[in-house]
Amino acid sequence: MYPNILRVADILQLTARSLQSHESCAEKDLIQTFIQKLLMMNYKARYIKTKENKEEDSTKQRDNGLSDDESDVFKAMSFSNIEKMKSERIHPMDVQMSMFHCVDSFLKQLMVTKLSQCQYALPLLVPDPFTQQIEFPLWTFRQINKSWKMKNTNNEIISQTQPIYKAETPMVFFFRFSSVSSSKSELMNSLINEKHNTFFHRNCPGSSRTRELMDGVVEIAWFCPSGSYDDKFTDCVAFCNLHGDAGDHEKQLQILTEMASVNVVLLPKLDRNDKSAAIIQNLYRNRKSLICLFTEDESAVIETKKWKFKIGLKDRNQSDVSEELRRAINDCLSESCSTFRLEDMSKHSDIRVDEEDDDDCRRGREAAQRMVSFLEKKDLTKIKDSFLPCQGKLWHQWCKKNKELHQNQAYDTEMEISKKHTEMKKIRQNQHESGISKFMMFFIKEMNLHAENKKYFLKWLEIFLDDYISQDVSVLHHKYDEKWSVVAKLKENDNKPEQLKVEQNELEKISEELQAAAFGLEHIMREIGQIYESCSSVKKNKKDLQFDFSSLPSLAAEMMISGFPLELMDGDAAHVPLIWISAVLDELIQKLGDQRVFVLSVLGLQSSGKSTMLNAMFGLQFAVSAGRCTRGAFMQLVKVSDEMKTLMNFDYILVVDTEGLRALELAGRSTRDHDNELATFVVGIGNLTLINIFGENPSEMQDILQIVVQAFLRMKKVRLNPSCVFVHQNVSDITAGDKNKEGRRRLQETLDEMTKLAAKDEVCDAECFSDVIKFDVQKDVKYFAQLWEGSPPMAPPNPKYCENIQELKETIMSKASKPHGMMLKNFKDHIKDLWEALLKERFVFSFRNSLEVTAYRKLETEYSKWSWSLRSAVMEIENKLHNKIENEAIHEVEETDLQTELKKTSEEVKKSMSEFFEKDTDADILIQWKTSFEIKIKELQDKIVRETNRKLNEILQQRDLKKKIDAQRTLHENTLYEKSKELALKLKDKAKDKETLKKELDLFWNQSVKKIITDTQISIKDIDMLRDVKLLLSDVYKSTPVDHRKEGSEYNDIFTVRSFGEYVIFRDVTKRMHVKSFLRKIQKPFRLTQNPKSDDQIRSLVTDVAQQTDKMIQSFNISKMGYNISYIQQLIDYIKKRVTEHQEGPVKYVFKNEFFVDLIYSICKKANKMITDQHRIFKEANDPVIYFGKKKEEYYKILQKYCHGATSTAIFGEIICQKLKGPIEQSVYKKTARDLTDEMRSNCESLNGNRSNLEKHILKTLAEEEYFYKYMNYIDNPRDHFKSFIRDEVSRYITDKFSVSVLPKMKENIELLQQKIMKAAHESTEHVQVNRGDVGLWLRSFTQKLSDVLIFSEKDLSGVKHDDVDDFNLLEDVLRQELPATMSDISSRFNKKTFPSNLDNKLRPDELLIDHFCQCCWVQCPFCGSICTNTIENHPGDHSVPFHRVTGLNGWFHYNTTNLSTLICTSAVASSTTYFHPNDNEDEVIWRDYKSAGREYADWSITPDLSELPYWKWFVCKFQNRLEKCYNKTFEGLGKIPDEWRIYSKQDAFESLDKYI
Repeated sequence: MYPNILRVADILQLTARSLQSHESCAEKDLIQTFIQKLLMMNYKARYIKTKENKEEDSTKQRDNGLSDDESDVFKAMSFSNIEKMKSERIHPMDVQMSMFHCVDSFLKQLMVTKLSQCQYALPLLVPDPFTQQIEFPLWTFRQINKSWKMKNTNNEIISQTQPIYKAETPMVFFFRFSSVSSSKSELMNSLINEKHNTFFHRNCPGSSRTRELMDGVVEIAWFCPSGSYDDKFTDCVAFCNLHGDAGDHEKQLQILTEMASVNVVLLPKLDRNDKSAAIIQNLYRNRKSLICLFTEDESAVIETKKWKFKIGLKDRNQSDVSEELRRAINDCLSESCSTFRLEDMSKHSDIRVDEEDDDDCRRGREAAQRMVSFLEKKDLTKIKDSFLPCQGKLWHQWCKKNKELHQNQAYDTEMEISKKHTEMKKIRQNQHESGISKFMMFFIKEMNLHAENKKYFLKWLEIFLDDYISQDVSVLHHKYDEKWSVVAKLKENDNKPEQLKVEQNELEKISEELQAAAFGLEHIMREIGQIYESCSSVKKNKKDLQFDFSSLPSLAAEMMISGFPLELMDGDAAHVPLIWISAVLDELIQKLGDQRVFVLSVLGLQSSGKSTMLNAMFGLQFAVSAGRCTRGAFMQLVKVSDEMKTLMNFDYILVVDTEGLRALELAGRSTRDHDNELATFVVGIGNLTLINIFGENPSEMQDILQIVVQAFLRMKKVRLNPSCVFVHQNVSDITAGDKNKEGRRRLQETLDEMTKLAAKDEVCDAECFSDVIKFDVQKDVKYFAQLWEGSPPMAPPNPKYCENIQELKETIMSKASKPHGMMLKNFKDHIKDLWEALLKERFVFSFRNSLEVTAYRKLETEYSKWSWSLRSAVMEIENKLHNKIENEAIHEVEETDLQTELKKTSEEVKKSMSEFFEKDTDADILIQWKTSFEIKIKELQDKIVRETNRKLNEILQQRDLKKKIDAQRTLHENTLYEKSKELALKLKDKAKDKETLKKELDLFWNQSVKKIITDTQISIKDIDMLRDVKLLLSDVYKSTPVDHRKEGSEYNDIFTVRSFGEYVIFRDVTKRMHVKSFLRKIQKPFRLTQNPKSDDQIRSLVTDVAQQTDKMIQSFNISKMGYNISYIQQLIDYIKKRVTEHQEGPVKYVFKNEFFVDLIYSICKKANKMITDQHRIFKEANDPVIYFGKKKEEYYKILQKYCHGATSTAIFGEIICQKLKGPIEQSVYKKTARDLTDEMRSNCESLNGNRSNLEKHILKTLAEEEYFYKYMNYIDNPRDHFKSFIRDEVSRYITDKFSVSVLPKMKENIELLQQKIMKAAHESTEHVQVNRGDVGLWLRSFTQKLSDVLIFSEKDLSGVKHDDVDDFNLLEDVLRQELPATMSDISSRFNKKTFPSNLDNKLRPDELLIDHFCQCCWVQCPFCGSICTNTIENHPGDHSVPFHRVTGLNGWFHYNTTNLSTLICTSAVASSTTYFHPNDNEDEVIWRDYKSAGREYADWSITPDLSELPYWKWFVCKFQNRLEKCYNKTFEGLGKIPDEWRIYSKQDAFESLDKYI
């Protein structure tokens, strides 16, 4: 006995043991093995052998040295001499009954249902093994239905299917007194099914002499006739069997003998003195039939009096006895009118009824009865319209409109699309307003309030609903069968077409009635789904609904977890309720976590045994009766045990059962389209699809295979890679190896043939099935034996079939162990992608793989991190090497040096990439990009290294160029120090007179600086770059007056120009017109939109030139080298070259001079501030008056110290501190800029993700500001707008976080530098003392140790005499004392205002982030201008964007009108009748074939769907007037803005960004 109660969930989960076939097992595993076989309907569950230890196996014991006694055969074979080598084996029925006693009521019900399917007898009365209280387990019979056929008075065969607890049948009761030599159970089997051991008996395999739990148990079984001449009984008959001596079980005997139609008793012989004599005497006197079987009597059957028989069994032929007994029973039954009903057993007060004893079960039953009472006296065919209104006509209308919306887009404008949306919303509103019935209200209330009896309630509801509809449905099925026969006969006679049509219409009506009469739990849940969808659509609760509609998906999720199937596709509407399914899956994720699932789907013809196969494989309960074929698709969860999760890479199997292909109910409808749609959905949704083929009819095989192959071909074209296994059921002789080989060969040939046909339909190349999918005909085809071992209804399942199921299960799991499971969230998105693509006419063209999109976005985010790691590391390396170059510690830099320095980070990035591609939950999807991204990272690394190498070598060159300037400045600086020292010696006696000292220094300073200016003749002036630009432009274009514009707007800002029409002259005079408004008159009745092609070409040129000139300006390094007018000349020359190249290319215009002038001026004006600021930095560093003016205070302090008698060592220490001030300040700003950039990459919401995340924040900011021209700048010049936004974000971050983030970082960095400086000083002192060196050695050591972090070298002190410095400990102490003051002085100047201006322009956080984010794809959609979202420049594959805009935003308008277009690319490209002009000529291209319009279009992938972003609809409505003025056109006529767009608020726009980007 199990110490704890076993539940269904414990048994149905997938374990390692359940994947193995066990013919024998250890005793401890008997129950587990038994239930697993039973769930698979394997009747051999009763015949499991227990494994025996070898040392206990007496048959294997051998002893060659035989003694005399052992050589005696008589002694050896004597039973008395045999030692008992082992204990008696466990009786199989004890295994079954121990299972029965230690499981919960739901598992007990499942167990008994499976026993019934195995055609085994079922426990009817069960004594408690401890208290002997008798229990009647009525609950366990509630799900069992029995079917049989019999002849009526007209000799017509009629079929009956009834729940067995309600069936009224005769009952024959068998019992025995004392021990008998014949087996009562075996005799009963011969009456019911001589080929099957319905009742376990002493001669069954595995039986033993001892049994512990069967005595007193009454079992019941039914004989169900097949309507055949050789039926043993003509009606359904119940047979009850009391185990053990009836004399010991008086209560069971009394109950059963009273209820039986015929009593059959076995006993050795009659004995008046026996205790059973009185009981038999009473039975004999009773009017009920009695048959006495005497095991010690040899006589044949004798009727002693009416309905009383005796039959002898001794030494008689078993068949003869069985035949006599059958005839005697039939005779008795023919005269008897008494019937037995299972439910009547509960009327006996002295037995315990399980249903009544369990409070939860009883309450669940009462609730279900109250609910079903609402349906009483209602017309079954109209009941759904009354009680389930949301899923009827309204839902079907919505589905129809939704399909129209997705499919019929040939003439659809956005106005027409919007109209359909409005109609659909109206239907949803009507759904919402339709009343909610008391029936549904009761269900929702019960499910919400009574969690404890919820599962009982649902089970009872299923039972009562099945009972409620069974009679009417049975009648309808009979009518359908009759009508079908009539139609079939008329089809054979072609001479009555009119009558055939009438009869077919009648058949269709009956089919519709059958569909209307179907009423089960799935319809109630469908109604809840539609209540939820309608409430979600109108965003408010349904009237009279007492619970918030948002709680409804939770009910369905809990049902799924409890083991109930959920309808995935509504079979009546042939539609997937996406909103409902998504919400349920979201709830499932909330309750279980985002679990990994392996999706197993099944596809096959109707009634081909798909559901039966799944139920047997996983112990599920999909509907399997012929009267209730699966409609649509249902999904059910199978839990994977913890031990298996790591092996299988998933947590659940999600099993999808589907309606059959070529369903009879769909006769006369478009079955082919429906089947193709269903097959594509089922194949696409599954990781593995079981293709179920029933029988060996070649035409049927060909039908299904063509549909299946086409589905797999579609998957291949959209880069989905499901696998498949073919299951060939009902094969007559699966053991025939040659036959199987031939079957496989024929299947392979058929698949290849179907592949060629399907390839033509789908327009692709495929010669054989293996071109489409990885398929091994030897391993991926399974042949199944017939389901039944004999003829139904009495035939048990074929054990071979069960073995085939086990083998298939093992095959499935071996395939499932390879890929990673799909996350539930991804599964939800995958369903949406598949269904929305299926709604369209061209699945492959329309499919948008959200899983791939999500995985790719994830990859892009990781790529952003990897690339930032490399950039960040290179910045550190560049800074270190830059310092060394400036310190003249190195004189050359090679790329190999940089690669070596970067090696550690590079290895870390490679490791991170490898782990991501191997361990991410989407590894199976990501693997396709692994190689390309590894190449991209390598290319990025090489590019960064090359660029850094170039910059460092430029610094090397510039170092040599400015050596003279630096040397002069150092010389003058050191000369001043020496002269200051001399002055101090003169003024030593006036040291206390500060005023005199100050005057003397001022006089000395002014004379010295004046002399420096005279000697060097250096005087750096301020610059006016724009004046230089005008000057140079005047020289270039004498014919174009530079001041030809009006005052205040001398030049047009070319970056804000809406149209470039006034800048160009078309080569063909007849085509000289404004580029944005060129027209072509097309004599066609369709609409046409126009393309602003030339504008796009010019704007692309302007953007690229601006980008390249920006890089040129950066390379001039003006802050170090100063400004020179030649730089402007270089810019002009470059721009002139680019403009010339452009107009000499394949364009149909030339530029006016004004274009070149405005382009130069706009670029220079944009760069003016940066160049001016850099020149100011150069001037401050190199103009003697400014530079030495800043140094005056330092010299005054040194002068004072000299006057007060400070030693040379002390003065030298202070000079070092003064010299370090500039390098320290520079280093702190650089390091803080890098740290700040890292922090913003982590903490700044807009900058902490990839480019798409940044764009989302840009769009939000634009909407918040509502500044139209900023919007247009974003649309026309996205890269510039991105840069501007990043700069604003960085500036705002620095301003807002200066005191809490920036300043602490600066102070932390300055403290670190102070520690490094003092460490360098200390180590240099030790070095000099050990090596007995001089101050030169100390200084060399000190500067070298700091060369990585500071630009500070010996040459900075080359003019300062320090020969007399010899006390290095004192020098170190001076530094320790003076350095804090220096640091404090530097820190005191840290403030919010000066921080940005003191940053190196190249190393500013905004520039570093611009460099990171803007090195990506900037190609814009040729229709709407949306930016390709790929984060890699020159990426492989097509450009794409998740959401396109309204094409009118990019200047598109309708043919022969001034109407701006409201078309959205994704809906426009679905059109097969709307045209556009791709170039400035008469060519026209159908939107649908946009890729044929040339490379600019061919490089884009635009999926036709309705996935537009509400954000842009809000924008068009908000800025309608501004857009119309901007383009000088209107949103009227064909371009009228749909009213639906105007309902979007700014909040809706924001929410759409958060939801979709």
